[in-house]
Amino acid sequence: MTSLLDSVAVRARRIGRPVRLMEVCGTHTMVAFRSGLRRLLPPDVSLVSGPGCPVCVTPPGLIDAAVELGRMPEVTIASFGDMVRVPGSSSSLEQARAEGVDVRVVYSAADALRLARERPERMVVFVAVGFETTAPTVALTVEAAQRSRAEGFLVLVAHKTMPGAMAALVDGDEIRIDGFLCPGHVSVVTGASIFSFLAKEHGVPCVVAGFEPEDILKGIDMLLAQIEQGRSEIEIEYERAVTWEGNRAAQAAVFRVFAPCDSEWRGLGVIPGSGLGLRPEFARFNAVERLGVEVRSGDSPAGCRCGDVLRGAITPTECALFGTACSPRRPLGPCMVSSEGACAAFARYGPGRAS
Repeated sequence: MTSLLDSVAVRARRIGRPVRLMEVCGTHTMVAFRSGLRRLLPPDVSLVSGPGCPVCVTPPGLIDAAVELGRMPEVTIASFGDMVRVPGSSSSLEQARAEGVDVRVVYSAADALRLARERPERMVVFVAVGFETTAPTVALTVEAAQRSRAEGFLVLVAHKTMPGAMAALVDGDEIRIDGFLCPGHVSVVTGASIFSFLAKEHGVPCVVAGFEPEDILKGIDMLLAQIEQGRSEIEIEYERAVTWEGNRAAQAAVFRVFAPCDSEWRGLGVIPGSGLGLRPEFARFNAVERLGVEVRSGDSPAGCRCGDVLRGAITPTECALFGTACSPRRPLGPCMVSSEGACAAFARYGPGRAS
């Protein structure tokens, strides 16, 4: 680790200007903070957190739709734990549960399907959030529901894919991104090749990194080497898990069940083709179509700047609510609610920790 830190420092001096590297994975964000890695970097090398937390980028309108569905008679909402606490425009699933809505915390889509089989008198709606990492398991569960004719299992789909969001960030002129630490979990499924357009078309160096502190530091060193040498390529640091082509079986499962669609991201707006929607042959599992709920644009909590944090436009402490109205004990915005959120990481491990 010491030799890597020395290499990073030498490369930073040779580059001779400030360098902004963005990590677009919530696990990278949390590890970089928890390990103290950010404080070890040279002053001219900064890590910026991007839209890598799937809970955080889910817009408030999706939460509103989940709450509306849950308030219908004989409907059970099944969700991951972090999503239960994320606020919508006027409520959260946690608040709705306190009011009598049947909300169950599950660990997978398969758990939700099992619940639907155990309770055939109810409709079980699974809130499907996540990137390319979780989409294959949801796809396989939908196929299992189709085979077993589990008509009581429905999905509120909020899956998103990373490349479109990364392109939107580099296409904008709000912040400068000198390189991306690409998400390792996503890349296990998609393969590193999915990010090649960022180097070829946008000239942004990319490195797929693992999740140990040394992995992240090695990824930073590899990015700085590209910048120093004037290269823009896709490189894999996480070679023990990531290949260029990815997991073809997982990709095939996603393709069978989902098709690309436009999707709204908190902080980034609607990004064409960045979401996944159920194909027509699986429409009967679509909670929005089956139960007649519309997913509208919602409102974030007043004063919350989570969207700005997700774009890398501000650091968490630049939000007026950070550490006061919004803290780990009393989270308000999704970036503080989620265990992978930048605000949560900054509050627990960064300077000026919130209580």
